[in-house]
Amino acid sequence: MNKPITKTSFDVIVIGVGSMGSSTCYFLAKRGYKVLGLEQFDITHNRGSHTGQSRIIRKAYFEHPDYIPLLNKAYQNWKDFEEETGEHFYYKTGLVYFGKKGDPILKGVSKAASLNNIKLEKYDASSATKTFPQFKIPGIFETLYEPDAGFITPEKAIKLYTKQAIKRGATINPNEKVIEWRKDGNSVLIKTDKQTYRSDKLIITAGAWTYKLLPGLANKLKVTRQFIGWVKTKYSNDFALNNFPCWMLSDDEKLGMYYGFPSLPVSEFGMPEGMKLAHHYPGAIVDPDNVNRNTTADEEENLLYVLNKYLPGCFESFLSSKTCLYTNTPDEDFIIDHLPGYENLVTIACGFSGHGFKFVSIVGEILADLSIDGKTEQPIGFLNAKRF
Repeated sequence: MNKPITKTSFDVIVIGVGSMGSSTCYFLAKRGYKVLGLEQFDITHNRGSHTGQSRIIRKAYFEHPDYIPLLNKAYQNWKDFEEETGEHFYYKTGLVYFGKKGDPILKGVSKAASLNNIKLEKYDASSATKTFPQFKIPGIFETLYEPDAGFITPEKAIKLYTKQAIKRGATINPNEKVIEWRKDGNSVLIKTDKQTYRSDKLIITAGAWTYKLLPGLANKLKVTRQFIGWVKTKYSNDFALNNFPCWMLSDDEKLGMYYGFPSLPVSEFGMPEGMKLAHHYPGAIVDPDNVNRNTTADEEENLLYVLNKYLPGCFESFLSSKTCLYTNTPDEDFIIDHLPGYENLVTIACGFSGHGFKFVSIVGEILADLSIDGKTEQPIGFLNAKRF
């Protein structure tokens, strides 16, 4: 990568400057490479997967034990980035898990904590009610608490990763859409709606639009519409930051996992106002360029169901809602790998399936390693693109 750099020629081009792309641009620029980040919308925007003020971060990972080494490094990278920028991204609120005794998700949480020496507290029904008085916890439920969990601020993190990348020499072009890309000899040509670029390496972190750029993966990626709501609560101080934890709840009747956050002060976190909650379960399959973003009565009823059942008496009104997109793989694990058939010219990260943002701080470093060095020291073998 010692070629002369022009306004249209770069060491690495990153398509998609959202969650993973912003971090990737930062780590590439930090290593001294000339990087161009292309984003079809603004930085940040509400059309993809990263919108919504907060994302849970946790270590007792029931999804797959191999994520935990990545999480340990992600926590460290978030801390390092906070120290570098003087900004706050990680808020340690603790995370309480509820579910019927024997629930596979809670069993997975307990197993992950036990095998990896992660602090996890267990409560019986009586002590749980005293410790978390906002919740009405059925007697048949188990309650676990992970004190070092909390949330990350997504929009703020993306903006700061982008800012720090530019500070280190990266070029970031928002509102520039990639039309096509192709291999051209030992490099890659990328055509946008404004220009044509050449790059030694290409990294694709395009979120819900990935399958449109990688037709070979189209049958492995399903984009679903997800609903997030913010509600006004009675006794608002009971649900405020520092008085109320993040939570995840495995209902005994409905599939998936409900989750929520404390109400965040608008003066510090911006809008929306209110207590945020959602249902982690794949919604309707959609085209990311044609998404109905209107709230439906069924979506509101679904959130009212969990509020009335487990946080009775707290609901006063709906304040706002958003639609975000999940890009789901068949096993709901990520894809982080070189693109098969492109001899290490193209690296991809996609299919984050609604649980990826906490890994932003490490995925960017991994993608920089894969693209520049052809390999990474991080244990990502279980996320390879050829596993399906």
